[in-house]
Parts: sequence; structure tokens; C-alpha cells
Amino acid sequence: MARTRGRITPLLALTLAAGLTLTATACGGDSDASDGAKSSGGAGGPVVVATTTWEGAFAKAAGAKDVEVIVPSSAQHAPDYDPKPSDLAAVAKADFVLYAPFEPYAEQIKEAAGSDAELVEEKLDNDPAKVKAEVTRLGKLFGTETAAAKWNKSFDAEYAALRKDLEKAWLDGKAPTAVAQVYSAWSAKMAGARIVGTYGPEAVTAKQLSDLSKKKPALVLDNVHMSTGKVLPDSGARQVGIVNYPAQDLDLLAVYRNAARAVEKAMKASA
Repeated sequence: MARTRGRITPLLALTLAAGLTLTATACGGDSDASDGAKSSGGAGGPVVVATTTWEGAFAKAAGAKDVEVIVPSSAQHAPDYDPKPSDLAAVAKADFVLYAPFEPYAEQIKEAAGSDAELVEEKLDNDPAKVKAEVTRLGKLFGTETAAAKWNKSFDAEYAALRKDLEKAWLDGKAPTAVAQVYSAWSAKMAGARIVGTYGPEAVTAKQLSDLSKKKPALVLDNVHMSTGKVLPDSGARQVGIVNYPAQDLDLLAVYRNAARAVEKAMKASA
């Protein structure tokens, strides 16, 4: 059951709308107002507003049924999105507002939330152990521990199956070597790859590129949300675009399935 909460007054809501003349400028995003805050549906339980589908997917996995997302999934680089006044007003009905510290609009979200919603800072990471810990933490906050535990169990089964399938795709039964963008290293771990180097999130220097090329990786696991194009163009490595953000359906498991398919395709192409 959602906890008792206050609401942002009509005057404050009007002030927000008048004072925040923001436009959607997401990289690859959509400025249509209908692409703003969207709900996953459902009734009962806590009302959760999440800045992106990544936070929203964690909330859904933890058992929240009423989840609204501010940044549309069409935004290629979510931190570049500028929330609209209508987006910020969505927090008025929230029990919890989930955000990440690297999002530049986090302060706007916190100001809009006022004292009505409980602000929850998330450390977004698709590493399996961190995902399960975060889902467990949110389940305790939401009062949905049973649902969170059930999801973690299904995650374990899905992840084990994906990893087993990926191992079958190893060339000559040997784990591939990989260079990974720091926020895509989880996909190398899932594939059982041996990480010989990482790069990012800062711009890659010429020396770093030279050093990474010398490692002769079979795979380059790039982060599509922060991609700078072909990372090691002359190395012979196959580059794979890894997507961290779930789609609007907030299915976090789909992120792992999609990454597994992409990595498996690259490994088979290298055979």
C-alpha cells in the first residue's frame, strides 16, 4: 500500500510550469509531449516516478506496479534530456522519485519533488550482483520484498541460461578476449569473455587506442549511449553495441537477452 503523502500545491505547480521553460533536446530523442512521463500501469503499491527507463526497470523488478518514466526511451543519451515542466509536475503524485547522480537534471527533479516524495538515488549498473542488490534494496523501500525476491530468482535462472548459450558460441571452446567500454563490461562478464582492456567514459586518447589495439581483442563491447564510433578500426576486432537502457516496457531482463544475442552473433561471425 502506498504510504500517506502530501501533494505539491496548485500554486507551486503553476510556478514550476511558469519558471521552467525547458525543451526536450535528447540526442536522438523526441520532443513530442506524449513521449514524456509514461506509466507502466497497475494499481496498488507505491507510486514511483523514475527519471529514465533504467531506474524504472529496477523499480518494476522490485515489485512496483505504478511506475512513471520522465525521459522517453527514444532518447539515445538520456542525460542530455531536458525535462519539461509537465515532466517535473509528475512527481507531485509520487511516493518515491528515483534518479541517478550523473543525470544533470537531478537537481531539478529534487526541487520539484519538494518534501512530498522520498528521493532515492540509484547507482545504475547492470552487473548481476549489483542489480540483485539494488532490486532487494528497492523491494525493502517499497514494501514489496516478496516480489523483489521472486524477480531475483527469475533473473538468476535467465542469466545462467544466457551465459551457458554464450559459452557454446566460443570459438574452439575458448573464451574470447574483449575490450569493453566501462559501462558495458557487464556484457563481457556475461559472455565469459576475458577483458584485456577498458575505455571511457572519457574520450579515448591516441595512446589508449594504441595500447588497446596491441591487446588484439576479438571483441570490442561498446556503449551505444556514449559511442564515438569505431573504437579499434584496424584491429580486426568485431565491435558490438551494448544497450544499457530498457525499452518503455521496463523489462530489465530484455537488456540481457538483447546483449547476449548481439555478442553471440559477433562471436559466430568471427569463427
